[in-house]
Amino acid sequence: MDLNAEFDHLIKTSQAWIPMIMEYGSRVLLALVTLAIGWWLINRLTAKLAQLLALRKADLALQGFISSLVNIVLKVLLVVSVASMIGIQTTSFVAAIGAAGLAIGLALQGSLANFAGGVLILLFRPFKIGDWIEAQSVSGTVDSIQIFHTVLRTGDNKTVIVPNGNLSNGIITNYNRQPTRKVVFDVGVDYEADLQKVREVLLALADDPRVLKDPAPAVVVTALGDSAITMSLRVWVNTPDYWDVLFMFNEHARDRLKAQGVDIPFPQRVIRVVQEVPAG
Repeated sequence: MDLNAEFDHLIKTSQAWIPMIMEYGSRVLLALVTLAIGWWLINRLTAKLAQLLALRKADLALQGFISSLVNIVLKVLLVVSVASMIGIQTTSFVAAIGAAGLAIGLALQGSLANFAGGVLILLFRPFKIGDWIEAQSVSGTVDSIQIFHTVLRTGDNKTVIVPNGNLSNGIITNYNRQPTRKVVFDVGVDYEADLQKVREVLLALADDPRVLKDPAPAVVVTALGDSAITMSLRVWVNTPDYWDVLFMFNEHARDRLKAQGVDIPFPQRVIRVVQEVPAG
């Protein structure tokens, strides 16, 4: 009797547990399949992302960092989703992750802004190493582009470190982005000067192999000042020749004009003194 009772109890217990085991077993099996497929898809996705960054010629350090970050974030989300499929309560876990992320974000908001700016600069490349740029009231050659800051070297060989957050949100002037640049050279001549002769002298000054023929050099009158007429010589040069050509104009313009009898007047101001005569 005792043996039959135990056997009956075992059968009843198994009948109660078998559906539960089948249910949870199917959940676990589905969760494992989902984990395996999701893991494989995430690896493929991050590999494709790395290829895309390589095609955009992003910095190698940035390629590795972004690929690893995306891979980790997606896998954490996958594990949380699989845990919820099994029946594990993930609400508190997700809330803890969110709170920790918020706290870290508030503590490192300046560094995160610089990091985001560095990512944007390395992805979209508004400038590259070796370019001369002007930004944040600083001009210089780009020595290096790092995740959090960009290093500039000024014309007098000073090193300036600019945070990428400010750099990416401000105006950047890149003087090396275009292959050619326009040189504008202004000179003031006397009102009695022969403007046609001045034009000929300036065009002869532009007869230099570094000056491009197309667009052709031009001389125009840009202003009628208090004591001088401003003539402007405008030429196009290859970007590396910009400063050499401008300095050459500054060096030779005075002597060429003086040789043709054209004066460059000093600034003048006429002051009239009126003396009041007493009445009576």
